[in-house]
Amino acid sequence: MKIDYYLEVASDAAREAGQMLRDNLNVRREIRYKGDVDLVTNFDKQSQKMIFDRLFEKFPEHDFIAEEGLDQQKGGDFRWIFDPLDGTTNYAHRFPVFTVSIALEWKGQVIVGVVYDPMREEMFTGIKEEGAYLNGMRIEVSDTHDLDKSLVATGFPYDLRESSNNNIAHFNHFLVRVQAVRRCGSAAMDLCYVACGRFDGFWELKLKPWDVAAASLIVSEAGGKVSDFQSEEFNIYKQETLGSNGLIHQQMVDVLKLGIKPKKE
Repeated sequence: MKIDYYLEVASDAAREAGQMLRDNLNVRREIRYKGDVDLVTNFDKQSQKMIFDRLFEKFPEHDFIAEEGLDQQKGGDFRWIFDPLDGTTNYAHRFPVFTVSIALEWKGQVIVGVVYDPMREEMFTGIKEEGAYLNGMRIEVSDTHDLDKSLVATGFPYDLRESSNNNIAHFNHFLVRVQAVRRCGSAAMDLCYVACGRFDGFWELKLKPWDVAAASLIVSEAGGKVSDFQSEEFNIYKQETLGSNGLIHQQMVDVLKLGIKPKKE
C-alpha cells in the first residue's frame, strides 16, 4: 500500500485549496443558507472542486464523499472523505479560523488524515500506526491529569434552535468543571489542537464524517483517545465525538453523563 503517496497527494490538495481560501477571505462571496444558521459559500464549492479534481486525477478508482453534495461511490476499498472548508460560518464573516480536512478510509478504517490551517500555515497529518505530525514535527497530546485544570473545546449543532439535543446542558456543566471552554468553529481544528496539546479535550454532537475523519486519526496517533460520550468505540458515522489526551477522558465522560436526559419509560 503506497500510503506515503496518499498522504503527499492529500497534503498537496489541502494546501492548494487552503491557499485559495486564504487569498479570498476578504473577497465578496456568495452565501446560500441550507438552514436557519447552516450556510455555504461559493468558495466551499470551489475548494471542493479543487480537492476532488486533484484526488480523482491520481485515484480515479477510489470512492469520494464530501460535505457539499459529493457522493461518488463505486463500492471499492478506498474512500476519500473531505471537508473543503471546515468553519464556513467563520469564513463567511471573514473570521480567520477555518481548515481544510481530508481523510482516506480503507476497508472501513481511516488510514490517512490531513488537516490544513491556511491562516497559520499549519499542516496536521497522521498515518495509522505511524504517528501524528505538525509541519513535519511529531506531536503528542498534553499531560494534564485534572479536568479542573483543563482547557477544552466544543461546538454546537446547526439545529440548535430546533432540537433539545443541542449541547447547551453539556456546555454549562463543563463551564464549572474546567479551567476554560473554547469554541473555535472548526471541529477539525479543535481535535488537532487536542492532538498537539493546545487543548486537553473536545466534545461535540452531530458532526459528520468529513468533520472528524482526518482529525480523529491525528488525535489517536498523537497518543490521545477518541470515543463516543459513553467511552465506547468511536465511529465517524455516529452522532457523538469525544476526544482527549486520554488522561481526562473518563472525567469528561462523567461530566457528559450529567447532561444526558433519562429515557422515558
